[in-house]
Amino acid sequence: MGKKTPLYDCHLIAKAKMVDFAGWDMPLNYGSQVEEHHKVRQDAGVFDVSHMTIVDFHGKDVAMLLRKLLANNIDRLVPGKALYTCMLNEQGGVIDDLIVYKMSDEFYRLIVNSATRDKDIAWMQKQASGFTIEMTERTDLAMLAIQGPRVRDKLANVLNSDDLQAVLALKVFHAVQLNHLFAARTGYTGEDGFEVILPAKDAAAFWHALLKADIHPCGLGARDTLRLEAGLNLYGADMDESVTPLVSNLAWTVAFEPAERDFIGRVALLKQKHEGIAECLVGLVLMGPGVLRNHQKVIIDGLGIGEITSGSFSPTLNKGIALARVPAGIGQRCRVEIRGKEVEAQVIKLPFVLSGKKNNIVTA
Repeated sequence: MGKKTPLYDCHLIAKAKMVDFAGWDMPLNYGSQVEEHHKVRQDAGVFDVSHMTIVDFHGKDVAMLLRKLLANNIDRLVPGKALYTCMLNEQGGVIDDLIVYKMSDEFYRLIVNSATRDKDIAWMQKQASGFTIEMTERTDLAMLAIQGPRVRDKLANVLNSDDLQAVLALKVFHAVQLNHLFAARTGYTGEDGFEVILPAKDAAAFWHALLKADIHPCGLGARDTLRLEAGLNLYGADMDESVTPLVSNLAWTVAFEPAERDFIGRVALLKQKHEGIAECLVGLVLMGPGVLRNHQKVIIDGLGIGEITSGSFSPTLNKGIALARVPAGIGQRCRVEIRGKEVEAQVIKLPFVLSGKKNNIVTA
């Protein structure tokens, strides 16, 4: 038996298919992964993401620590604003990707991946040595992601008028702390929506209120196809400690300015930039029928071989899609080796789907 979120019994009541995910018992789906995917693209869905690791940093040195610890620049933040970033090792490899929220000048909240929880906390504790900070893992909290184009309308049946007004006023990548919950206009699906953090003891009641408001429960299966369509990286597949953000379509999360900010991994990334970026992460769409899968070989004439890092079937596009790490300079076409046969694929600029809008996909 794995670890259980505060909503474990709610998933059983909803007849979820439970699977192990990074040591947690989590819902894969509630009957139909494809239906859940379409609910989020067209309506509203809710995910239990309480397995994610929430870490609060307090203290007079917290900003100084995070300037060193994170590749993006937290000086861009004001209270209530969030930032997506990577946490790197000295070689520039990605220890984890995360979201950091600035709550106040001496209080920041980090949301890191569950699968990397142990190494993340150990790394952060090591780097915090010598800084005046207090680091607290918030195991007393639960977290839900409420995503889809009709979420804003349906929350009127869940939140009181004051809370609703505060939540609906949030700009993208901003957050607000209310009396009983923390709400951020962030997500991992390519749709508008919110991520809500609240006391674990209140999670079940809030979950049932969302379902009563006709917000559909969704599992890990739909979460993965949604994030893939949105061109969002999955840690352990599309990036890890063996690759840098510069070859993982995450260069935009690295702030090299100001030059005096000596974040961990900076020297290695500058060296890689100087020597030339040999690889890149791109989107692939299979031209014919079939499904693209992780680790399939990608053949680019005149350049060499690449590899699919994340592949699946897109319910929105009704086509096989993938993220692939390939030689830089790839054109608009390549071939993927599927069961010994080479199949044509289109190379596209990510994302495949964003806010319900499809990218320029060739259909034949």
